[in-house]
Amino acid sequence: MSKRIYFLCCQLLLGVGVWLPSTGKAQAPTTRYWVQLRDKKGVDFNPKAYFVPAALARRVRQHLPTADSTDYPVRPAYLHALSATADSVTLVSRWLNGVVCRATPAQAQVLRRLPGVLSVTLLPERQLQLAAHTTAAEGASMQISTVNRQLARRQTESLGAVQLRRAHLNGRGLRIAIFDAGFNGVDSHPAFEHLRTEKRIVATYDFLKRQPNVYHGANHGGEVLSCVAGALPDGSYLGLAPGAEFLLARTEQMFRERYAEEEAWLAAAEWADRQGVDIINSSLGYTNRRYFPEQMNGRISLIARAAEMAARKGILVVNAAGNDGEDEDWHTIGTPADGDSVLTVGGLDPDTYLHSDFSSYGPGAGRRLKPNVVAFGTALVAAPGGYERIEGTSFASPLIVGLAACVWQQQRQLTAMEVFRKLEKAGELYPYYDYAHGYGRPQIASLLAPAGLAATPEPTFDFVRHDSVVAVVIRVAAATVPARTLPLYADSVRAVTPAARPNEVPALGKESTVPIPEAPAEEEPVLQEPPRYLYWHIANRQGVLRRYEVRDVTQRAVLEVPLRLLQPGDMLRVHYWGFTQTYTATP
Repeated sequence: MSKRIYFLCCQLLLGVGVWLPSTGKAQAPTTRYWVQLRDKKGVDFNPKAYFVPAALARRVRQHLPTADSTDYPVRPAYLHALSATADSVTLVSRWLNGVVCRATPAQAQVLRRLPGVLSVTLLPERQLQLAAHTTAAEGASMQISTVNRQLARRQTESLGAVQLRRAHLNGRGLRIAIFDAGFNGVDSHPAFEHLRTEKRIVATYDFLKRQPNVYHGANHGGEVLSCVAGALPDGSYLGLAPGAEFLLARTEQMFRERYAEEEAWLAAAEWADRQGVDIINSSLGYTNRRYFPEQMNGRISLIARAAEMAARKGILVVNAAGNDGEDEDWHTIGTPADGDSVLTVGGLDPDTYLHSDFSSYGPGAGRRLKPNVVAFGTALVAAPGGYERIEGTSFASPLIVGLAACVWQQQRQLTAMEVFRKLEKAGELYPYYDYAHGYGRPQIASLLAPAGLAATPEPTFDFVRHDSVVAVVIRVAAATVPARTLPLYADSVRAVTPAARPNEVPALGKESTVPIPEAPAEEEPVLQEPPRYLYWHIANRQGVLRRYEVRDVTQRAVLEVPLRLLQPGDMLRVHYWGFTQTYTATP
């Protein structure tokens, strides 16, 4: 066996992605190809020797087989033939039984004729180009303003931090993997001292440089980690799961977008599975540099296929929706947020509790509901030099990850997809949904309530049908809102529209700091109750939305929908103050 093949097999046994240097035998320019292999006949595999005990326990807990064919390594004979033909092999995937290699067009033709090869597909690859990026480190400070202290409280308390503390839930016993562009400063920042002291960063790997050290590159990974488990100087936390264990994987290069980063994500997912991870947070995404919107169906991109496979292994995959909501060319979610089994998290404006303008919209291809849930898209995070205020769905995602870890800690018997569905059904809007908020912000009372004991909401409005319209009228008992009582009629009802933003938020994974709003330094703001908005949409028989809107309620006769807008079978669904009701159009 050649040294090259021996090295390849050793790396496969280690369970990390494989990148090999070029042999130099190709004379023409090479291109990246995905090589799908035929089978795994005759391959031996010992799950107990490959998986750590936590991985085996996760599968037993979720009634999954200890191993299946996707866990077996690829056939060494196939790898030998591929390596001897292609210019270089850059990734070997057990899960997908495939290989990424670089080859000339002539070599690709030879690869297609190899006995073990099912297909050879050219991978999308463009010239390296700079990604949107703004330096974030210069805003960090150990001096935390009153406004930022308030934001730090609200980003967790909006998801039930007080109730979770009372229930002694902090994610302990869960393993969480963070896939990101670098974790600069995490090995020294005081926000993570508790993780270092208690040795709860259990594994690290840089899948771009193929080394264990991840404490370099971007600050973004540390900022994301802080929204799960970072601590403030006073001992309070920026996230909800400071008791969990963590695996840190560097899968993206901060300043450039390369297809190799999708390979790194797949390799990291297989590594995380082997290490017994329960939850993957991925505050990353890929869009129009590589794909078309209609390809966001959870089946096209390599990274979406990897995320779906991770979900099959009993891992909850949580991904940020993206920051393209104001992009004229692409305002929808990217990949892997397009995966059906990926919990996609959008961003909420903490001042209005409505969709943040920058947060990417759904639906996914095939009109799949996305995002699934939302959390604050503006957060206080730990960064080299101290703490800073920052915005982007990158930080909404780990806030939900912390919540999921606490729920799973309390209800360890649940499967990954049961946790997924539980978070959706706990949304403050559920069963209402739209393509900006999904099912809304998960409510802790619903998440922690025993099965079947959730309170039934009191009706807050009625449908009143007239000759040509369906009217929505707020009930008298629900007409008292803070500081005022709603009149039956007023001069007008205004639609809530987002304010213009002077600058777009950088791309997902490239977020920057935001200015701190003015506030009296000597005065501690009081936690505010979220406003009571009315949400309404029109959906067809298949549940696909044709129209949706959020309204600021200034009168009891709040909405009139012309009947001509409703086709037979259409559903007019309205949500107000915890109560949802549906009017179905009849012929």
